[in-house]
Amino acid sequence: MSFVRSLYKYLTEGHGGELDEKTGMSEKQKKLVQNTWAIVRKDDVSSGLAIMNAFFTRYPEYQDQFKSFKGIPFEELSKNKKFQAHCVSVIAGLSNVIDHIHNPELMEASLINLAERHKNRGQTREHFQNLRYVLEDLIPSVFGKQYTQEVQEAWKKMFDYLFLILCQVYNV
Repeated sequence: MSFVRSLYKYLTEGHGGELDEKTGMSEKQKKLVQNTWAIVRKDDVSSGLAIMNAFFTRYPEYQDQFKSFKGIPFEELSKNKKFQAHCVSVIAGLSNVIDHIHNPELMEASLINLAERHKNRGQTREHFQNLRYVLEDLIPSVFGKQYTQEVQEAWKKMFDYLFLILCQVYNV
C-alpha cells in the first residue's frame, strides 16, 4: 500500500470511513451526531425550553420578534403553552434534519425550507448564527460524559454544514 493511501486510511478510519462530499462528515461522525441528539429528543419540551431560554437570555431583543411571546415576562415564558409548543417545534425541526443526515439532498431541502420560512418572517442570517452560538454552548452540558473530542468534532462539522445551507437562502 502506498504511503498516501496508508495516510488516507489512517486519517479516515478513526472517523468511520470516507467523508461524505456534501456534509464533510464520515459515517461514524453522522452516527455520533444522531446518537447524541437522541439525548435531546428524549424530552423535547425540556430540551426546547433550554435552547429557547438560553437564546432569549443571550439575545433578549429576539423575544419581541415572536408575536405570541412579545410582552410576556421572561420568567413566565416556560409555563406558556404556546412557547412550549414552539420549543417542541424547534427540536422537531432539528430532529427532522438530523434524521436525514444520511441523505444530504433531503437534509438540504429541509434546511432550505426552514430558512425560507424564517426569512419570510423577518429572521436574518445573524439570528441563525446566534442560535448556533447558543447551541454550541449548550451541547457540552447536555451531552455530559458523552461529549468527547470526537463528538465535538462531529457536531462542529454538522453545524458548519447546517449553517452553510441555511445561509444560502440569505445569499440570494
